[in-house]
Amino acid sequence: MAGKIRVEVDLGRYINVRLEAQEAERLIRELTRMLGYESQDASEALRYIRNFDVFYDAMKKRFKDHLAPPKSINDMILGTVVVDSVKLEKEGDRRFVTIVFDRRVPLEKVREALERIGYEVEVVRREM
Repeated sequence: MAGKIRVEVDLGRYINVRLEAQEAERLIRELTRMLGYESQDASEALRYIRNFDVFYDAMKKRFKDHLAPPKSINDMILGTVVVDSVKLEKEGDRRFVTIVFDRRVPLEKVREALERIGYEVEVVRREM
């Protein structure tokens, strides 16, 4: 077991998961495998994670908190968008990624993907 992970569902029904970069990549790969498709935004999010330092520097230069990968019009129409945005963070030598999933990605699929890669999931809903 990789440990416990906290999954936050915000007021807008976006699902947020914060993991180390390698684990974030594993999560996106497992989730897209389970969903049966890999959208353009998921591919771009994986590219951001693989090239963490380059995109982290670009994000900081532009004073941005999150990077929103481009989304295909077809993916939006079909409802197959997976990743809304990603946040890249450094804490010492460690690299973290917060993945904000699209609203149409089922919470149960995210939970199941996390469990498959070895996490015990705690879901927290942010309310007013």
